[in-house]
Amino acid sequence: MSLRVVFMGTPDFAVPTLAEIVGQGHEVVAVYTREPAAAGRGMELKPSPVHKMAERFGIPVFTPKTLRTEEAAEQFRSLDADVAVVVAYGMILPKAILEAPELGCLNLHASLLPRWRGAAPIQRAIMAGDKETGVAVMKMEEGLDTGPVAMVEKVAIAPDMNAGELHDRLMVLGADLMVRALAALSRGGLGFTPQPEEGVTYAHKLKNEDARIDWSKPAQAVHDHIRGLSPFPGAFFTTDFGKGDERVKVLKATLGKGSGDGGTLIDGDGTVSCGDGALRLIQVQRAGKGPVAFDEFLRGVRIAPGARFM
Repeated sequence: MSLRVVFMGTPDFAVPTLAEIVGQGHEVVAVYTREPAAAGRGMELKPSPVHKMAERFGIPVFTPKTLRTEEAAEQFRSLDADVAVVVAYGMILPKAILEAPELGCLNLHASLLPRWRGAAPIQRAIMAGDKETGVAVMKMEEGLDTGPVAMVEKVAIAPDMNAGELHDRLMVLGADLMVRALAALSRGGLGFTPQPEEGVTYAHKLKNEDARIDWSKPAQAVHDHIRGLSPFPGAFFTTDFGKGDERVKVLKATLGKGSGDGGTLIDGDGTVSCGDGALRLIQVQRAGKGPVAFDEFLRGVRIAPGARFM
């Protein structure tokens, strides 16, 4: 049985789920997404990836600044949806919205709840050195990612997997999981299990200072930090090329051999000492330039073994 669905999402991560829901024959009566944002050199207003996909399907799109007004609640209720599906929408749903659909609001979250509730579960899982993560479909409550879980799918995090690669894996897996959940829901067979009280962690929103590399940490921890922030926003260090400190992003690295004071360039192959062990830089990016291999980077700057990275 097809369902009347309101879809709420914004970034690329949410696009496959919207496409799969439409492809499975459900009636998506409206899409809610964030307002178009200024981007590019001309600061032109650009609609979100979900907005663009909704327009391709001819689905009405709403971009409210807030959902916390009676007008917004009434508009939402008028859609007469069976269920709302929420995937990285970027806005908190108030009680009036959560209670509007007859079958509630389902959220696709990119972690194995209750681990990594919050805004940046993919990045935080890798940064913490987790060996496993996944996607979960839960019924939304007023708390932050606290609702009971219906279905999960686990994924191993490979030793060199970065956040971009994990993101792409989970967004496809999550789309499939959500349509399976909707199929079960339409048959009245979707059950929910409360999240355990133990094991709760929070994936706080990433801040600029979170991206700076701390070379005093063990090499494995630095490696995990770099992977968790690649390709965006990119973990970075600063160093002096003769014209003052400049920021350099590290997009790819691997464990290396060597020792010394943390943040010291050991050789011309990009090996940098850490608090314990060393890391070899493979791909880096200077401000305003494109990503390059470390040996190419060295040809364009005045640094040599012994240089300090901060």
